[in-house]
Amino acid sequence: MKVLITGGNGFLGSYFVNHWKAKGNEVFTLGRGDNSDLKCNIKDEIPKINQDIDYVIHIAGKAHSIPKSKADEENFYNVNVKGTANLLKGLNQKNIKGFMFISSVAVYGAKHGSNITEKNNLEATDSYGKTKIEAEKLITEWGLKENVTISIIRPPLIIGKNAPGNLGKMITGIENGRYFNIADGKAKRSVVLAEDLANFSTELITIGGVYNLTDGFDASFNQLSDVISKAKNKQKVKNMPLWLAKGIAKTGDLIEMILKKEAPFSTKKLIQMTTDLTFSSKKASTIGWKPKGVVTNVNLWMN
Repeated sequence: MKVLITGGNGFLGSYFVNHWKAKGNEVFTLGRGDNSDLKCNIKDEIPKINQDIDYVIHIAGKAHSIPKSKADEENFYNVNVKGTANLLKGLNQKNIKGFMFISSVAVYGAKHGSNITEKNNLEATDSYGKTKIEAEKLITEWGLKENVTISIIRPPLIIGKNAPGNLGKMITGIENGRYFNIADGKAKRSVVLAEDLANFSTELITIGGVYNLTDGFDASFNQLSDVISKAKNKQKVKNMPLWLAKGIAKTGDLIEMILKKEAPFSTKKLIQMTTDLTFSSKKASTIGWKPKGVVTNVNLWMN
């Protein structure tokens, strides 16, 4: 098969490229970098795709940042929504068999909760979540119009080698001895291996539908920090009492209010680290989703 992957040179995209190539498919990457097979910044232009394509996996997008200005918010829209619209225009009349979009559980807008399913309302209010919702809608409508099977994946925290975002910050903090669990690190988070997402994509892209994909284990912060510290030959992560964390968080809130910039630690981040936020992938298990546990397979994602 001929497969087009946007964002194929990024953290997650590289897993998909390697997997689809290993299966004997001809893979083309589309991105703004010189190392992309098809160079195009889709937020600014419609890609010119001259060859036939069987499947498309849309991974490129903006994440891992909090907008600090109106311009930042517009950039989220331009990349995640306008970029998706331009990609779809470039694919019109191409007789695509299947289109897969890597969305996010952020579309639910949930700050806490357990076993959130695909039936939950999409109530995101942040720039990232809202633009993912809009992109999902564009893709779904396009799929109906073009008669293309649409698969939408909503992953939680994605685990893999050299992962960016919160996992990368957590690993760096543990290496530097600056990471602490709060209230014994009991709060749970859904996670998933990047490798599992890529491996399942070859099956899911022919089926279609919207799915949360998690490892089904929902590790606690304590469990994650424990396997990371052991893999890095560091001492067990220390615990910070909740009363102390609350005091530090209030200081961070004051910094954000005065300086109008994100503080290293705030009440918002305290809540994130002390409340459960987990998602159900039961729906995906009915079509063959059998993920590996992140905590029990640390060798797959730690250097």
